[in-house]
Amino acid sequence: MTHDERLRQQVEAHPYPLLFVTISGAHLYGFPSADSDYDLRGVHLLPLAKVVGLETGDETIEKSGVNDGLEIDLVTHDAKKFFGLLLKKNGYVLEQLFSPLVVRTTPEHRELKRIAADCITRHHAHHYLGFAATQWKLFNKESPPRVKPLLYVYRVLLTGIHLMRTGWVEANLLKLNESARLPYIEELIERKVAGAEKGLLPAADLAFHRQDYERLIAELELAAAASALPERTSGRAALDTLLVRLRIGHPAA
Repeated sequence: MTHDERLRQQVEAHPYPLLFVTISGAHLYGFPSADSDYDLRGVHLLPLAKVVGLETGDETIEKSGVNDGLEIDLVTHDAKKFFGLLLKKNGYVLEQLFSPLVVRTTPEHRELKRIAADCITRHHAHHYLGFAATQWKLFNKESPPRVKPLLYVYRVLLTGIHLMRTGWVEANLLKLNESARLPYIEELIERKVAGAEKGLLPAADLAFHRQDYERLIAELELAAAASALPERTSGRAALDTLLVRLRIGHPAA
């Protein structure tokens, strides 16, 4: 659990009950800069009246602001929307759910993590391949190129490879690199953490990183093909049961 009172204050101001709130973004990935904001992500529960009535509640709530010098971005989804994203093989929500940087938790959070393990399939590789391609395009568009999008490329690919091989979600690049052993990762993180002045990449390095990007893409594709993860999720019924119980248990929340 994180103990920063400013984060808890932002969470306490949420209008609906929360199943969990965790920290995502650069802090989760292991390379926050001194000025990095805190990306809080979680699940809220709309009351029954805001689901079945004419006046429905917000499926997604976003709130950004500065609390005592700390920039905080809070985004939560209603449980039904979040559960649906879990079933759509969305890697983002898996990383938010399993983030070890916890601001708010509940027994239902722990139950949801158990169910989510049955929602992971080998097709989650498509999420990581797609996101890596998007970040690679962003990296190549900028001149001079910045280290940040390149770190996102490597983080995403290594998370996908690790998930395909182990079935476990790990989003911290430093931990992922303990097994990947890419010799340049620590230097890239040091550049990014140092700030904008040092967060640029020498042009001479572009060809090298293109080659390793293509190598890791192929490695993720092979890991997906060989993965012991199932073809289809088996968690839908359990998610449905949990959602109904949550709605009935909080009819006037």
